[in-house]
Amino acid sequence: MTSSKEVHSATQSTNPCSGEFSNREFAPRQFDQRAAAAPDAVALVSNTETLTYAGLAQRANRLSHHLRSLGVRPNVLVGLFLDRSVDFIVGALSILKAGGAFVPLDPNVPAERLLSMFHDARPPVVIAHSRTQAKLPSYSGRLVLLDDSANFAGNALEPAEMILEESDAAYVIYTSGSTGQPNGVEITHGGLRNLLNWHQRIFEITPFDRASHQASIGFDAAVWEIWPYLTAGATIHLPPHEITSEAKSFRDWLLAQRITITFAATALAERMLLLSWPADTPLRILLTGADVLHLHPSAKVPFKLVNNYGPTECSVVTTSGLVQAGEAEVGLPPIGRPIDNAQVYILDEEMREAGDGETGEIYIGGAGVARGYLNRPLLTAKRFVPNPFGEGRLYRTGDLGRYCADGQIAFLGRLDEQVKIRGYRVELEEIVCHLDAHPAVQVSAVICREDKPGDKQLVAYVVLAPAADSEKVRLREFLSTRLPEYMVPSAFVQLGALPLTENGKVDRAKLPAPDEVNLLRDESFVTPRTPIEERLVKILAPLLHVGSISLNDNFFFLGGHSLLGTQLITRINQTFKVEMSLLNLFKHPTVAEIAYEIEQLIVAKVKVKDSIQVLRETPLFKAERTG
Repeated sequence: MTSSKEVHSATQSTNPCSGEFSNREFAPRQFDQRAAAAPDAVALVSNTETLTYAGLAQRANRLSHHLRSLGVRPNVLVGLFLDRSVDFIVGALSILKAGGAFVPLDPNVPAERLLSMFHDARPPVVIAHSRTQAKLPSYSGRLVLLDDSANFAGNALEPAEMILEESDAAYVIYTSGSTGQPNGVEITHGGLRNLLNWHQRIFEITPFDRASHQASIGFDAAVWEIWPYLTAGATIHLPPHEITSEAKSFRDWLLAQRITITFAATALAERMLLLSWPADTPLRILLTGADVLHLHPSAKVPFKLVNNYGPTECSVVTTSGLVQAGEAEVGLPPIGRPIDNAQVYILDEEMREAGDGETGEIYIGGAGVARGYLNRPLLTAKRFVPNPFGEGRLYRTGDLGRYCADGQIAFLGRLDEQVKIRGYRVELEEIVCHLDAHPAVQVSAVICREDKPGDKQLVAYVVLAPAADSEKVRLREFLSTRLPEYMVPSAFVQLGALPLTENGKVDRAKLPAPDEVNLLRDESFVTPRTPIEERLVKILAPLLHVGSISLNDNFFFLGGHSLLGTQLITRINQTFKVEMSLLNLFKHPTVAEIAYEIEQLIVAKVKVKDSIQVLRETPLFKAERTG
């Protein structure tokens, strides 16, 4: 049988936009070539700042010299304690120019998880900003504040001298870990270079392109949104944070900024495909990935949709393919073919190649494979295995797949309990570790349910300790201080005991769907008291498939999540003629809080003296309160 390496791997081609530029250089040197060739070209645009290639190069060069004076050299980790911003890109570029490896440390993640990443990475230097410094965990290394440039304003404007190797670390991204602790993935300069060279070649990136950077800094897609464009002379636009999860708002921003190529995680991309688009939209390519794509674009969509697949451990993207448009297309879109210098094998339990059409585990080899997990030699040895078909190592993805007749790959799910939620990879056992640490929880289990196609949600099942008061447990609040929002279950189900198989393991097939009877609610039941609350409950009940809703119920406890949240906000705005945002829902998730937010928006809209009293004489408010 012909090996999958021979049939399905690709080879590097010359970058058509490279001209006199060398695609054999690493990312910082490729950027320098672009900055020297077109210093006045715009590199970065945010809602508060515009930076040319010369301006970006000068800021990064000055900072890189300062980092070198602090001992930053190849394979030295430097923490980036910054929000998604122009400053983050300046910091990352300066680290690469100094020869170090950047470690994104998002100030918005819970303090406990952030502390775990700091303790694991132990970066000798951390770059921050005065606005993020207050959130910085206790830290004994050197702190560099980007807005305190007195320390490095006098440094040279020219690039620092450096020598890099293919195997040197370029960055470390933390992913969810089954032990309850996140794992840092070490990606090399060779892997990063392969990604950006392939990207520029296949998508024909030129200095005339306008790309977007909207992924959070802890998501490896952010790497993909930045470096292929800065090393091609293109312009990167950063959208406001509040629009990046709402399809319509993001579409409108893309059109207003005349973006030509963008990435959107699968769930957001699917919503964007259902919107109407002008025929002359500047957008030519929508890149998606990080979860299972459920639909093909309509033939009316005026841009190309490209589906991508790749674990963090393999430099963001491993396979990629154009998704065919048209209602006649059936089945789930495939995840494409291997990118340049990547090899994909589909193997059985004995690591023998599966035949065409046969299911097996996806193994990945080639230029993008990471060095391993930072400070995790045993886990590295388990997941990065010798390549029986050639040189180097293969990464065991734990994903199931098969080859289609046309050579593309179909993704078929997970071998283990790791899942993808809104583009993020989640180890369910990490959530269980934190749940079991709650003093009221005796034992727990967490699964990803998809009771409706395309509607994934994390559901936690808990058996409470005998003396626990179920009305005061507040599990969501407990987990929200320890895990990022996407890892907090949408619903918590209380059980007398977890169902078990004959060998004593949790029988996940017998875990019930959340309903109004088994949901664990924080407080006693409170009925609606005003017409706004009554209307809101009537909107929520069919949306969440729950018959009875209390004012103290939390939208997320009832099975709500970002996708349903977007639908809820749309229905609220249509019903009450207000402009509520998804951010309001995350900040005020109980029914009573949502109703109060609606009331305040209506009051603000009236804009008359003593507006509350005026409103209470309208039919919408005219009803006696019962509580």
